[in-house]
Order: sequence, then C-alpha cells, then structure tokens
Amino acid sequence: MINFKAGAPRQATDGARAARIAAAKDLVQRTLARHGLMPGPDGGQARGLQQVMPSMENLLAGLKSPFGNPPAQDVPIPDGAEFRHAQFSCTAGSRAYRTYVPSTAGEGVTGIVVMLHGCTQNPEDFAAGTGMNALAEEHRFVVIYPHQSRGDNAQSCWNWFSRGDQRRDRGEPAILAGMAREAMAEHGVSKERTFVAGLSAGAAMAVILGETYPDVFSAVGAHSGLPFGAARDVPSAFAAMAGNAEQPTGAASNTPAVRTIVFHGTADATVHPSNGERIARDAMDRGARQSVEIEEQGHISGRRFRCKVSAPAGGAAELEHWVVEGLGHAWSGGRPGGSYTDEKGPDASAEMIRFFFEPSGRRG
Repeated sequence: MINFKAGAPRQATDGARAARIAAAKDLVQRTLARHGLMPGPDGGQARGLQQVMPSMENLLAGLKSPFGNPPAQDVPIPDGAEFRHAQFSCTAGSRAYRTYVPSTAGEGVTGIVVMLHGCTQNPEDFAAGTGMNALAEEHRFVVIYPHQSRGDNAQSCWNWFSRGDQRRDRGEPAILAGMAREAMAEHGVSKERTFVAGLSAGAAMAVILGETYPDVFSAVGAHSGLPFGAARDVPSAFAAMAGNAEQPTGAASNTPAVRTIVFHGTADATVHPSNGERIARDAMDRGARQSVEIEEQGHISGRRFRCKVSAPAGGAAELEHWVVEGLGHAWSGGRPGGSYTDEKGPDASAEMIRFFFEPSGRRG
C-alpha cells in the first residue's frame, strides 16, 4: 500500500520538494565542477548538456563554482631571475600568462617549455607544484605558464573538449601557439627546442598542440591527460574521462606524431588510465615503422613504475610511457607547495625535461 500522506502540511511538502531540488542541484554542480565542465560564458558547454539533460538548462545556467581557485601565491625566485606577468592577444582571443626567465639566461637560453596547468589551478600554483622553475635554473630554459581564467572556463580548465579548441588557427590552440612563437622570437629559440607539457586538462590541450602545431612544438609531455579527439562536447568529455574516449575524426593521421612522454597513475579516479594508454598508442602508431621497444620497471620514492620506451634504431626516443602504481590524479614526484601533487614516485618534471632536451638519453 502506498501512503501519500494526504494530511501532511503543505509547508512540509514544499520544504521536502525544495530540499530534493537543492540536493539534485548540488549533485550536478559538484559533478560538473569536479571535471571542469561547468557552462562557459558563451553557453557552449551548456548546449552540450542539453543533449543529456534538457530540463536542467535553466538550473545549470545559474550555477556557480563551489571551489575557489588557489591564490596567486608568491613564488620565491633567486637573484637575477624574473617571473614576469604579461598578456598575449591575437585574432583568436587573449590570455594572461607568466614567464620564468632564469638567472642563468645571460649564458644563453637553451629552450622554451610551455606548462599548462590543470583545472582549478593557476600559473603560480602549477609552478610551485611541479618545481619547473628550479629545473629552468639548472638547465637555462625559459618557462611559460599560460593562465586559463574562470571567465573562459568556470573551473579554469583548458577547453580540450570543445571542437572550436581542437583545431589549428582557432581558439585556444591558436592563442597558445602564438604565445610560444612570440617567446621563441624574443629568446632566439628554434622549434627543435620548444616543448609543451601539462596536467589533466592542460595535458589534453598539450596533446592538441602537438597535433595541430608540430611546426611550433617538437615534443609533448602529457600527465594524467586525454588523447587528441577524445571528446567533442560535454557528454563525450564525461565518457572520455571515464575511459570511453571517442576515436578522433580530424587527426592528421598521415603526419608523424611529435615526440611524446606520458605519465599516468593506476589509481587515477578522475581521468581513467586508459587515456594515457591511448595517447601512447596514438604516438606509436604514427611513429617509425621499425622501432625498438624497451620496458623498464622499478621503484622510486615509495612507488613502483613501468616505463615503456619506443625509439627507431639508432635514433632518439619517440615515446616514453610511464605508468605509476598507486598514483592518483596528481603530478608524480611533485612538490607539496602546489595542488594536485604527489611527492612519491618518479619526478615527472625531471623526466620530462630529460626527455625534451636529451632525446638520446635514458634513465641510467
């Protein structure tokens, strides 16, 4: 028997209904926020959600982020170094960014590394967590930290799942490549010494840049990221992050992939590890037809790892795929001063820089 409680006070009924609506709203908000898929100012993401939850359109339009971005903390720098603020603008749009110029730059800049932060992060937070500035001091390269504002994505994520941000000469790829070109001209750095790396959404955008601008970036570092063409809108982004990435339709499959180093943790509950496998497989499929593959296993700072290296005979490694046991959605070997870092395991920053600048070198 179903008891409708016909005699219940109207106020109590309305209160229960309001509580259910509030709970549903909170669930949607927290889920979207976790994945950086809140509606953007242009409504693009909201349009994607209409395919799944059309009745939620008005509700989602007014949602606010439950998380604040980390503060733009001061990052200590040595005497003689610079951590500049700047803004880059082109026909595709504009973004703020910070540039770290090491104190050793007077001896000659060896290269440029573009570092793309993950969701809810900012350049200062990412610099602190990855320790990339210290490596720049040691190896005399310049680091560019583009800043994705909450005005361009509610959770400060790079819009890797938007079709308009997956193509050359459009959207965020055009802005970021233009930013890199400007720095290359300023410091006299060639394409062979210009690289891009990122975490999570930043890693997904780094992969897109490697795909769309191989004439600007000679290698890509993808940590906890997603493959090119993994999603075309918000619903497919959720699917991709869960391990059901789409097959790309616009990839330049006849173009050799740029050199790629991948890091992914086996305990990543935000971006399924199969995405790292797909990034690596895509790079291998478009690599040299005859290559040598070596797999190494080891234990560093409390975590086991597997590293597969693929290289043409006598040539530089085209791919390194690191799988870190027990690592969640965090930068392997990261520093505690930044968010989404794990001090355990291999130092992803150091390994990426080695891979970028010493292509024939491997861990000894």
